[in-house]
Amino acid sequence: MKDAARSCIQVALAACALVMVSACSTTSPDVIKPEDAQRLSQVQDAVVLNVRPVVVEGSQSGLGGATGAIVGAVGGNSAVSGNGRGSAVAGVLGAVVGGVVGNAVERYGTREDAIEILLQLSNGERRSIVQAKGTEEFKPGDAVILVVTGGKTRVILAPKVTAPATK
Repeated sequence: MKDAARSCIQVALAACALVMVSACSTTSPDVIKPEDAQRLSQVQDAVVLNVRPVVVEGSQSGLGGATGAIVGAVGGNSAVSGNGRGSAVAGVLGAVVGGVVGNAVERYGTREDAIEILLQLSNGERRSIVQAKGTEEFKPGDAVILVVTGGKTRVILAPKVTAPATK
């Protein structure tokens, strides 16, 4: 019976790892989703007014909590020898603790460091956008381009324009 419980725990842990990996997502401006590739995007010029670091809170889909509860229940149940009331209580307590831990792992595992960029558009309007940190660093006064694709906006540095060489 202990081998069966051990196998159940291993399967549950593998499922937990799979759920956690699949829950990981990026909002990086350097990563383009396949459905956004080869789509015409609208662009708009702007200037950076301010940049500040922020944190995008992680997701709580319930998958982490559910997986943790299953692992905790199996672990708690198998930790107590016998088939009596103590085993059932340990299973319930394991499920509760596993659910809380699984939820926390999902939430903190999907948190993302980001930046809030305050922008001045060429028409004088001001906008703010939060996006994950990418490879580009923004400073006040930088010329940037807002790229809108499928309702999502990302900010990129405007290319530096150089004067043509004269002969």
